[in-house]
Amino acid sequence: MTADDHVRVDLTGAPQTMLATLYAKALDADLARPILNDRWAKQAVAGIDYDWTQTTITARRSPAVTTRSAHFDIWVRQFLAVHPKATVLHLGCGLDSRYFRVAPGPGVQWYDIDYPEVAELRGRLLPAGGEGYHVVSASVTDPAWLRDIPVGAPVLAIGEGLMMYLTEADGLDLLNRVVGHCGTGELQFDAFNSLGIRSQWSNSVVRRSGATLRWAVNGPDDILRNVPGTRLLAWVSPFDTVAFDLVRPAYRLLANAMSRVSVLRYVAQYHRYSF
Repeated sequence: MTADDHVRVDLTGAPQTMLATLYAKALDADLARPILNDRWAKQAVAGIDYDWTQTTITARRSPAVTTRSAHFDIWVRQFLAVHPKATVLHLGCGLDSRYFRVAPGPGVQWYDIDYPEVAELRGRLLPAGGEGYHVVSASVTDPAWLRDIPVGAPVLAIGEGLMMYLTEADGLDLLNRVVGHCGTGELQFDAFNSLGIRSQWSNSVVRRSGATLRWAVNGPDDILRNVPGTRLLAWVSPFDTVAFDLVRPAYRLLANAMSRVSVLRYVAQYHRYSF
């Protein structure tokens, strides 16, 4: 690939943060002991004309991204193992290659949903999916796209690195629309608590992109009382996941210290609900 073949990227705000997560996955793929081993991310980064130092991501910081993605990959595989005929709604997918990493079976209809400019980048940087793969060019908060999603099969709606960028009203409206339209399935997403939202100035990726974190979720009750029909399946701290066991000892020492204080243990949280 020549310099002229590289895709130029000019994004700001929340869409720009996807470049940081993409770069973290690409750096992880080059590690001696990768956590995610995302070769598609590495290929995408190689095709983008961008000053990656702007992301502030380094190989040592990459586990903050890759452990989260690895955890949600596990949850997605668990859902599909039980529901081989299913629909997956990957909300705010960015340039994530989860469809390729998970490799769902022929009974799965998979929808990657993001802004039109992001969807266009996916078409240029990532491989074409199989017969059941679809890219939806829309904001996840636009009610229109969901009307075209077929119902009948169990639905998994996953939002990794998404909910905290939405307002509370937009986030709850999105979850309620999915539950109301789809009938049965699961919601899987990560969130920050109030401390995480208040301390966003310390997050260099968010700060340098010009994005703003908005919606604080302080526990499952914030979802259960506002999204009727949901039932809690799991609510965990990143520090308590199998994926986190793969990080360097220094990370685990920090996690052990933070885990002793509940508000720090759940600054970031992984949520899983059935409906």
